Amino acid sequence: MEGYVLYVMMRDYMFRGEFFQRLGWIYVLFAAIVEIFWVIGLKYSETIFEWLGTTVAIIFSFYFIIKACEQLPAGTVYAVFTGSGAAAIAIIDFTIFKADFALAKVLFIVLIILGVVGLKMTTDEKTEKQVSQGQGGE
Repeated sequence: MEGYVLYVMMRDYMFRGEFFQRLGWIYVLFAAIVEIFWVIGLKYSETIFEWLGTTVAIIFSFYFIIKACEQLPAGTVYAVFTGSGAAAIAIIDFTIFKADFALAKVLFIVLIILGVVGLKMTTDEKTEKQVSQGQGGE
């Protein structure tokens, strides 16, 4: 009986579309994480295998973006993807690759992160639902 109740709960959750909306944000997260690797790969790749890895990372990153755009508004997806990736890469440059640290850079990274959070918070469920149903939303 417990298994049936769990099945019904999951079925109802998926039919409401909440599962797929959240999946869209997970795709954006994966794309941003993979973006970090391919951007670093563009800068530091030297061998054919490193370039091959960078190319594969680019393909995966854009695959995740395409999948996210099926569930969420494309403008929001792109802004969150580029903003979060740029902020993460700048932080990695400061911490791992010892890039020049400037307070102004940190301030602008904070602004990027606030913008990404703001976009996520203002993308309402109605817009997400319209995109997932193919009605457009931007």
